[in-house]
Order: sequence, then structure tokens, then C-alpha cells
Amino acid sequence: MSMDGPILTEGTPAPGAGGFIKNTTTAEFVTDVVEASRDVPVLVDFWAPWCGPCKQLAPVLEKAVRAAKGQVRLVKLNIDEHPEIPGQMGVQSIPAVFAFKNGQPVDGFMGAMPESKIEAFIARLIGADDQGMADLEAAEEALAAGEVNIAAQMFGQAMQENPENMQAVAGLAKCYVKAGDLVRAEQTLQLVPPEKANESAVASAKAELELAQKSEDTGDIDALRETLEAKPEDHQTRFDLSLALNGKGDHMGAVDELLTIFQRDREWNDDAARKQLLQFFEAWGPKDPATAKGRQKLSSMLFV
Repeated sequence: MSMDGPILTEGTPAPGAGGFIKNTTTAEFVTDVVEASRDVPVLVDFWAPWCGPCKQLAPVLEKAVRAAKGQVRLVKLNIDEHPEIPGQMGVQSIPAVFAFKNGQPVDGFMGAMPESKIEAFIARLIGADDQGMADLEAAEEALAAGEVNIAAQMFGQAMQENPENMQAVAGLAKCYVKAGDLVRAEQTLQLVPPEKANESAVASAKAELELAQKSEDTGDIDALRETLEAKPEDHQTRFDLSLALNGKGDHMGAVDELLTIFQRDREWNDDAARKQLLQFFEAWGPKDPATAKGRQKLSSMLFV
């Protein structure tokens, strides 16, 4: 519940929540949480009106519960007005969310969390059929956000649950690439059986590893730019600069340098600029903004 809106009276459902979200009290906790969790998992949100992170978490948590359509319920307890239960459960900081199932607390987390992680948490709790997909999506988002360690743990867990999950294998390999451990990235990709080597996730991870290996030998970005200022037609230096920029995460900058080469000399080094662009697009994937923009710019040059 957003603290910016009206405070609900205790024991009543939130408007439009379909009975899935309600406030509770110390006296009603056993009925609303412990007993109710024997029928359906119940999340308990311990909050207080003065808590800023609680205000951030509440609407995201409520949205995820509504999306579960009755497979999980949310019960909210104001710890200022009802300190007994959180005291018994050892709640020392808020927001704190506990998951109850079959009358017992089974999981939980503290602090505000992004929507993807809350969705994955709920998927694990209710044992949804798409649990694995939710976990992988959350792992992909964590990796994209630079949370490499978190993403690696999630991909690793998915691999333990299903060693044949090539998206998890590829994702873990990408985590190693991001961390600069190219040897372990290559070892991870060696786990892919030959018949699955052409799956899109695997191909993307291989392309990203190859790019990282190339970028190791490109040199310093400032030095490359200095060389280009003196010799703007030095295509090899510009090509190396593109690889170096990609290695630093500047995807659009890497695209622009290759497009400059392509525009000035399409045939240079056996069409190397266009081929490298295609490898970039494969490694980054279709969701990367640089992939979409780069493909659009390349197409406009090809068909002029």
C-alpha cells in the first residue's frame, strides 16, 4: 500500500484488491496469516508510516500480489501500532517481508526490491510452472543492471535445478565475461553439448566472449583516439577503438566507429566493419538499444 494514499482500516481489504491484500492487527495475525497460509501462501509486510523504503516497496509488492490472481495473499502490519509480532519474529529493520506457508514462515527478505525480484520471489513461493522463466528473467535484468554477483548466483541455481537449461549456462558465462574471468567463461561454455551450440543464448554468450578476448589486445582508448586525431583514415585504429569501447560497455560508441569505417570504405579488410557490427548485435541481443539503432543505421547505408 502506498503511504501517499489513504490508510486502510485494519482487517479490511485494499480497494480493488479482490481480498488478496489487507491490513491486520496483533489480535488478528493468527487468523489472517498463520491459519490463512494453510490454504494459500501469505506474505506479511512489516512497515511503518515513517519508513521511506516501505513507501517504495509497497506498490510494487501489491502489484505483484494482484498479478498472482489469488495464488498468494498480502497482509500488512504497522509495527508502530502493533510491535508484539515483529518483536517475536526478530524484525530489526523495515521493510521486512515474511512468507508464510502451511502455518510457518518459510522465506523472506528485507529492504526495497525491484519488481522482477519480487515476481521471482512469489513464483518460487507458489511453485508456479513458470518459476524457472521468472528466475531467468530476473537474472538477466540483474546482469543488465551490473549486479554480476547476484545474476551469477541466480544463473548458477537455475543450472543446478536443470543442467540442460542453456539460457542459464549462457547467462553464467556472460557473468564471467563481465567479471573479466574469460577462462571460466570459456569453461562454462564448454558445458554446452554440440547439438545445442547454435541456440541463440549460447551464440550470444560465445560472441560476447570473443569480443572480450579481442578487446584485451586493443590498447588504451585515449591513446587510440589520439592516434585517430592525427590519422582519421586509419581504419585499423578506429576498428580497435570500437572493440575497446565495447569492452568498456559503450555500445553505441562502438557502433558509431564501425559505421564510420563502413561509410568511408565498405570493402576495408574484407568487409570487417560490417561483420564486426553483426557480431556486436548477436552478442548484445535484440533488446539492447544499440542493437536496434545500429541495425537501422547500417540498413540505411546498405540500401542508399
